[in-house]
Amino acid sequence: MDSSSHRAEAPPAQLQALNRTRGAVLAAKLEVAASGRTRRKGLLGRENLVPGEGLWIVPCESVHTFFMRFPIDLVYLDRKNRVRKLRTGVGPWRISACLIARSVLELPAGSIHATQTQRGDIVEVVPAP
Repeated sequence: MDSSSHRAEAPPAQLQALNRTRGAVLAAKLEVAASGRTRRKGLLGRENLVPGEGLWIVPCESVHTFFMRFPIDLVYLDRKNRVRKLRTGVGPWRISACLIARSVLELPAGSIHATQTQRGDIVEVVPAP
């Protein structure tokens, strides 16, 4: 048996989301929800998202804010990470969808305005420095 099979899996590297078109940081501390369990949970149970934090749900074309305690901004991305749809200040008990999206960034309310993110912008998810 290969000894590498006994090694613990390394924790994922810290990521950040950059709006390359605007030269802005959308999230300096980006979590990824890629499993069924983490996509279903999303931000549920949290009290807030502080500026600079975010959650990247992939794959994802719709979200709900049922049972959430705070508003969020949504940035829907296609397969090439081009911004396809934006929603600002989405409060609790809402549903939002973009059927051409491949993933969505959930960000603190006000992030879209602060970074001047617009439809058509290119977002890149990269390891944090």
